[in-house]
Amino acid sequence: MSLDPIRIAISGAGGRMGTRLVALALEQPEHFHLVAALESAASPLLGRDCGAGVRISAELTTPADVLIDFSAPAGIRLLLETCRKKKVNMVIGTTGLTAADHALIDAAAAHIGILQAANTSLGVNVLLRMVADMARQLGESYDIEIVEAHHNQKKDAPSGTALALAESIAKATGRSLDKHLVHGRHGPDALRVPGTIGMHALRMGDVVGEHTVYFATPGERVEIKHIASTRDTFVRGALQAARFISGKNPGRYSMADVLHR
Repeated sequence: MSLDPIRIAISGAGGRMGTRLVALALEQPEHFHLVAALESAASPLLGRDCGAGVRISAELTTPADVLIDFSAPAGIRLLLETCRKKKVNMVIGTTGLTAADHALIDAAAAHIGILQAANTSLGVNVLLRMVADMARQLGESYDIEIVEAHHNQKKDAPSGTALALAESIAKATGRSLDKHLVHGRHGPDALRVPGTIGMHALRMGDVVGEHTVYFATPGERVEIKHIASTRDTFVRGALQAARFISGKNPGRYSMADVLHR
């Protein structure tokens, strides 16, 4: 990792996460040099100065070391091609991606370093390991339910973090999300099927992000919960991820790599 400030570009610079990424990056000039702030070509924010003389634009035209993306699935496809051509490593925090999008990320990772995370909070990424260990050790006699809550404007459900928790549990216990994940329950015959992983999404008010994983068996219940009270939690993690991925060889990376450094 270079001792010089990392040249970063931020995609989705006008969104909830993007504005905080810009702000916190500008507060750390010893670590980060903001070179570009990107939004879609249709954004009314184009041309606006987001700080330090950097105006929001639709294309990456300035040399950068890392692009941090918190935009939308539609934008990730163009960004992958741009970063691949310009040899700019990426931190991808955008969720709601399709299987085709993930295939494009795999293809791009053959040429650049890409760190993709459903959640850039360090606490959540420790939680991913904890729930896998607990599911493995407690065994099949414990029912597993995941409940996530976010603000009422979040588009995708369940959250990427909730799906990552379910995937971590499934891998640790030899399950398949295609076969064992149940999204909510309704109707006259909604008894819990043994071995399934329940998934429930709440959308309300201005909740930043809450995730609870329940392990229950007759006589006891264990709850593991993560609460994010500010988006700066994710921003700090994303900036740490950017410092990690800067200068890395092509390939796929995750927040687990950041934790293990």
